Amino acid sequence: MTTEKRVLITGGAGLVGSVIRERLGSRYNFTSLDRVQARDGRSVIADIGDLQQLAKAFAGHDAVIHLAADRRADSPWESNLQHNFVGTYNVFEAARMAGVRRVIFASSNHATGGYYTVEPWKHIAAGEFGKLKPGYPLVTEEMRIRPDGYYGVAKAYGEAMGSYYHDYHKVSSIHLRIGWVLSEDDPTFSPFALSLWLSHRDLAQIVRLSLETSVPYAVVYATSDNTWKIFSLENARRVLGYRPEDRAGEAWIPGPPPPRDR
Repeated sequence: MTTEKRVLITGGAGLVGSVIRERLGSRYNFTSLDRVQARDGRSVIADIGDLQQLAKAFAGHDAVIHLAADRRADSPWESNLQHNFVGTYNVFEAARMAGVRRVIFASSNHATGGYYTVEPWKHIAAGEFGKLKPGYPLVTEEMRIRPDGYYGVAKAYGEAMGSYYHDYHKVSSIHLRIGWVLSEDDPTFSPFALSLWLSHRDLAQIVRLSLETSVPYAVVYATSDNTWKIFSLENARRVLGYRPEDRAGEAWIPGPPPPRDR
């Protein structure tokens, strides 16, 4: 059933935003907010660094999906400060000012990426699956924040900002610690990609569930149901009803990421 829910996507012209608009466009009334005109669909030009521009653009929307960021895992502090800290504050404050009641925040596995470097999960990153013991533990949302760079710190900050705006300004937010969304939707170029892959189909499902849930605040990992996991999906299943349809196996041919993902 088509809904009339109006949803604005910051950074909607990028890969993740394009997948969301393509796969959920029949259910929601999407607008993309970018610094340049999107080639397809309805869009508005604005800078997330400008609070007043954002508040004006957010007005009349039921929800905002916040994707716009410097998404480089190793991005420097100065860029994170401008795009990923100030920009995220502006998104939540603009939502409050415009009366938007739900923000979907694109958090990241990098908020806890420090776990990649320790056992048993370092064996997954290296493709050393034979070194894993049966029933090895998974990283959950209850474990401490462990960023692997300023980008990861910024994503943890966004989760905290959402908690504050929920408690004191009644802005609901769902924070998706998104794994790897790939332009060719094929993770078989590396063992790390096999672990972190979030298929286009599963991305659309977890975003739809995040838009429709009555849960006021949550942080969940978002990958497909891959064979060799680092992060648990149990919280996403329990809180959102997430049922991933895709699964990466354990076979890969070493190679670089697809061109659009480099």
